[in-house]
Amino acid sequence: MSIQSATPRPTFWKTVGIVAKREIVVRCLSKSFLISTIITMAIFLVLMVFAPQLGKLMMGDSTVAASGQVATALQKIPDLKVKEVADDAAAKELAASGEVTAAVVADASNPTGMKILVEKDLPSSLINALSVTPEVEILNPDAPHPGILYMLRLGFGMVWMMAAITFGMSIAQSVVEEKQTRIVEILVASVSSKALLTGKIIGNSIAAMVQIVLIIATVVLGATINGDIIPLDQLAGPIAWFAILFLFGFVMVASLYAAAAALASRTEDLNNTVQPLIWLVMLPYFGVIFAGTNQVAMQVMALFPLTSAVAVPIRIFQGDSPVWEPFAAMAILIATTAAVIVLAGKVYDGGLLQTGKPMKWREALKAEA
Repeated sequence: MSIQSATPRPTFWKTVGIVAKREIVVRCLSKSFLISTIITMAIFLVLMVFAPQLGKLMMGDSTVAASGQVATALQKIPDLKVKEVADDAAAKELAASGEVTAAVVADASNPTGMKILVEKDLPSSLINALSVTPEVEILNPDAPHPGILYMLRLGFGMVWMMAAITFGMSIAQSVVEEKQTRIVEILVASVSSKALLTGKIIGNSIAAMVQIVLIIATVVLGATINGDIIPLDQLAGPIAWFAILFLFGFVMVASLYAAAAALASRTEDLNNTVQPLIWLVMLPYFGVIFAGTNQVAMQVMALFPLTSAVAVPIRIFQGDSPVWEPFAAMAILIATTAAVIVLAGKVYDGGLLQTGKPMKWREALKAEA
């Protein structure tokens, strides 16, 4: 007589690990993930390497022809190539033939004592190089560069928005596909819905962080190449805080996407249930773009859970953030994320096995209860 023992039900964390592993493999090896990551890294590398050099690139290899005292004066101008010739006629001839960008000759009637001769069009960058400007004294050399500050607002905002929407929709589509194919009914018969939800959130959060780390590495590489222009030491703190706050913020958003997807029974209904979340994750991007110069608005966004991941690093880079603010923002974000996970878990449980027309959040909470 043989005794067959029933197959033991997998433990909660074992189930979470299996689900998370599957989500990581599926997301990280998908064509969309690989292509979007490579394209995003390429864009950030180009911006970090070439954007700071834009002025020099626009200036190009401008060469002017001049003679005598004019040539001596022009040679003192940085980044301007001067070809010294015998006289003004020779300089004019080189400009007319296109061998040089322009010819600069003496002109007593002009206040500058010079006149520029060109074949057709003169680059504005050359005009600026030859213009007389007052002496400038920088009172705060450590102040954040406006160009770099704008790039940070744009970069942090776009990375947050793209990652949250991309991976959030991946979770939502996964949940709806399991409901539509009735696979979820088989799954919840052997494992708990909370384990499924936790595994999906952890797996997609890890996949999102892989992408964020690769983007950060690209930014650091670009900053290292332009070390004389981009202050890498000033960027280290903001980037680190962005990564930390992004992790908790994404867990919160991922929970909401999973819960919203559980309300829909068909893929066609998914857009309606997740549309409010898309507007929420776009809030940080538009907030820092349109209100990034308003200190009061930025301080509010730094403490608001949905926008803190973007606002806090920018305020740190600007030097406007007190020491306590990032830690307070993180504490608020963690507490909010914990509350959202509990709420999302109840909605997920209430809507997961429901079919038919899309449910409301209140209906799912009642069904779970």
